[in-house]
Amino acid sequence: MQLHEYTISELSSLISKKEISILELTQHMLGRIEKLDSELGCYISIVEDQAMEQAAKVQKMLDKGILTSPLTGIPMGIKDNICTEGILTSCGSKMLSNFVPPYNAHVVKKLYNSGSVLLGKLNMDEYAMGSSTESSYFKKTRNPWDTERVPGGSSGGSAAAVVAGEAIYSLGSDTGGSIRQPASFCGCVGLKPTYGLISRFGLVSYASSLDQIGPLTKTVTDCALVLNAIAGHDPMDLTSSRRIHPDYTKALINDVKGMKIGLPREFIDDSVEKNIRDAILNAVKVFTDLGAECVEISIPVMEYVVPTYYIIALAEASSNLARYDGVKFGYRASNPKDILDFCKRTRSEGFGTEVKRRILLGTYVLSSGYYDAYYKKALKARAIITREFNKAFEQCDIIIGPVSPTTAYKIGEKINDPIQMYMEDIFTVPVNIAGLPAMSIPCGLDNNSLPIGLQLLGKRFDEQTIIKTAYTFEQNTEFHNLRPNLNV
Repeated sequence: MQLHEYTISELSSLISKKEISILELTQHMLGRIEKLDSELGCYISIVEDQAMEQAAKVQKMLDKGILTSPLTGIPMGIKDNICTEGILTSCGSKMLSNFVPPYNAHVVKKLYNSGSVLLGKLNMDEYAMGSSTESSYFKKTRNPWDTERVPGGSSGGSAAAVVAGEAIYSLGSDTGGSIRQPASFCGCVGLKPTYGLISRFGLVSYASSLDQIGPLTKTVTDCALVLNAIAGHDPMDLTSSRRIHPDYTKALINDVKGMKIGLPREFIDDSVEKNIRDAILNAVKVFTDLGAECVEISIPVMEYVVPTYYIIALAEASSNLARYDGVKFGYRASNPKDILDFCKRTRSEGFGTEVKRRILLGTYVLSSGYYDAYYKKALKARAIITREFNKAFEQCDIIIGPVSPTTAYKIGEKINDPIQMYMEDIFTVPVNIAGLPAMSIPCGLDNNSLPIGLQLLGKRFDEQTIIKTAYTFEQNTEFHNLRPNLNV
C-alpha cells in the first residue's frame, strides 16, 4: 500500500511509532495531487508551501508531546466555502475569486488545533448550488471511477479527493445532500450531522437554516475521529447546540442485534434504478442476518419534500446573496455609470447561471403577494415533514434507503434540465428540512461499476446509532475497500 491508501487511524499509528514522518506524508500527498489533479480537478487552490511549513511545525509539536490527537499530521482538504485565513475562499464563484478571509472558520481552527495539515481548498458547485460540481466558475471536477461522469455535488471536489487519494479526509457542506450525494457517487463515507452539532461560523451561507458542515472519509472509523474533532458548541454561532457531545469512537461497535431498521416504501419505488434497489435490499439482508429486524414503514409526505426544500432554500439564498453588491468585498464591475449600474453589473457578471436562477426564484417566493402562497406554506410543510419523520422513528431506531435514485451520470447530461437535477435530491433533502443526521456509506456497484451509496438516517443528535449501524455494515462487507483504478 502507498501512503495515500491508508486511513486516518492507520496513518496516526505509523506517525506515532515514527515509522513515517509528517513531512514525508505531506510531501507524498502533494505529489499525488500533482499527478492526478490536472485530470480530476478536485482542488481550486493548493497551498504547497504552507502545507510543508505546517507539517514541520506539527512534527515538532508532536515530538515535544504537545499534540496527541489522532488527526495530528493528517493531510486534509477543505471545501472552498469554508473560510481559511490568508487562503482564497471562492465558493467556486467569480464573485469571490479574489476573496481571502482574514479569519478561520471554527471547524478549521479546531482541525488546526488537532494538528491536521491543510493541502488546499476543494472545488464545488458555485455557492454550493448544484448536484454535480459542474457549475464551478473555475473547472469541472470529474469522478475518479469514470472521468466522463460527475462526482456529485456540491461537495464534489471533497468526495473525489478522498477517493482518489488526494486528501486523507476532507470537509464538505450539506444543504440538501451536498455531502451524502457525492459520497455516494464517488464511493466514500459522508456524514451530514444534526443541525447545530457543528458550528457554521466561517461557512459562507447558502441557506442558513439548512446548511451544515460534515466530514468525508474512507471509513466509518475515520468519520468518527473527524467528528470528535469538529463537534461542539461555538459562542460565535447562535444556532450551535450547547449539548456535550459524546466520544463517537465509542459507537464503533460491530453489533446490530435487536435493532429495528426502518425501510420506507417510498424509498424503493420505481423512481429508483434497479441496481440501487437491489443494493439497498441486499443491505437489509446483511442487517437481518446479523440479528436486526427490518420493518417496512411509510413516509407519505415524500412527494412534498423537494418543492418544500427548494422554496425555503432559495428564499434564504436570495436573502444571503443580497450582500454581494461589489461594495464591501468580492468582484467589482469596472467603469460603472452610477451606483445602480455598478451593483447591477457586478451581480450580473459575478454570478453564474444556476446561482442567478436560484436568486430569482427565491426573490419571487418572498415578494409581496407570493410570500403567503409559497414561502409561508413551505414553512408549514416543513413542520409537517419534520413531524412525519419523528413519527417514523417511533417505529424504528434508524431509517435506511438510497442516497440518490441514480448513480453518477455523464458530465453535461442533466446540466440543462434543472428540474431533473433537483429531483436527484428527493432522498437527501428531508434530512436537512428536519435537521436530522444522516450518513452515506458504500454498499455496492452498479452495472457500470459505479458506486452505490446506502443512506442511514438517525434521530436528532443520535449520530452514535448511525455510526454503530454503519460500522457494523462496514465490518461485515467489503464495499468500503473498493477503489477506482487510476493507473498511477
